Amino acid sequence: MGGTRAEKEAYFVKLRELIDSNPSIFLVNVDNVGSNQMHQIRQALRGKATILMGKNTMVRRALRTILAEYPQFEKLLPHVKGNIGFVFTSGDLKDVRTIITSNKVAAPARAGALAPADVFVPAGNTGMEPGKTSFFQALSIPTKIARGTIEIVSDVQVVTSGTRVGTSEATLLNMLNISPFSYGMTIVQIFDNGAIFSSDMLDIDDQTLIDQFLSSVKTVACISLAINFPTIVSVSHSLVNAYKNLIAVSIATDFEFEGSAQAKAYLADPSAFAAAAPAATEAAPAAAEAAPAEEKAEDKEESDDDMGFGLFD
Repeated sequence: MGGTRAEKEAYFVKLRELIDSNPSIFLVNVDNVGSNQMHQIRQALRGKATILMGKNTMVRRALRTILAEYPQFEKLLPHVKGNIGFVFTSGDLKDVRTIITSNKVAAPARAGALAPADVFVPAGNTGMEPGKTSFFQALSIPTKIARGTIEIVSDVQVVTSGTRVGTSEATLLNMLNISPFSYGMTIVQIFDNGAIFSSDMLDIDDQTLIDQFLSSVKTVACISLAINFPTIVSVSHSLVNAYKNLIAVSIATDFEFEGSAQAKAYLADPSAFAAAAPAATEAAPAAAEAAPAEEKAEDKEESDDDMGFGLFD
């Protein structure tokens, strides 16, 4: 009894040390993860993250002991269920997630296991003798006998994701040496600086965040202008709109200022501005054409002066 109490106290101390030194925690599910695979994941995470496992009752009790000082960790309690563990890190969350999820081990189908993915039996020769045709008939898999062996006519789905693997399906897949599943740690939730969210949030890139922020700024600006309530994002638009109104008043009256003078001149004679634009545009090509023409003329004059002879001919 004393040893168990000492282990619990050591666990509480270790949990507290990891919480104090790491701002981020991955809650991971370790179903179907063996001890050898767990050792490989620990090695891959060495220097980047620390894995802490424990019974759920002890984990909840340990978390409750620190709630007075760290109330934000209460968000973790609803997720402490099933076969879960903690991965503490102070590094880049995307890098740690990649290491956690990339370590997977292929596994055969076991009867009664929950299938994490659809399983298909591919068409082709199985190399099995005709006496085992009954296995295929039990699963309604079309076959034929070719060169003394069983051949599957077309691809057939034998297991659906999210359902239990049947005995016949497991037996057939093992006979065909098909290991359809791969198991490893799966991320349940991520706790980072008091916020808890799903792993998918890490897939949001910086550009997406910028676009969403700008969209929100535009929305706030539109609402502010519509209700005539000035905000830091709408004041620039209000100033521009006020300036436009001032120019409109100046045009409608005899009042004139520097900004409205050009607008009045344009309204008085629009053709003058229309003529100036093409003239300015055509001046540049004309100048460009004049330069090569002058160069050709100079070349011709030099050629005439030389008369085809050098200075010392």
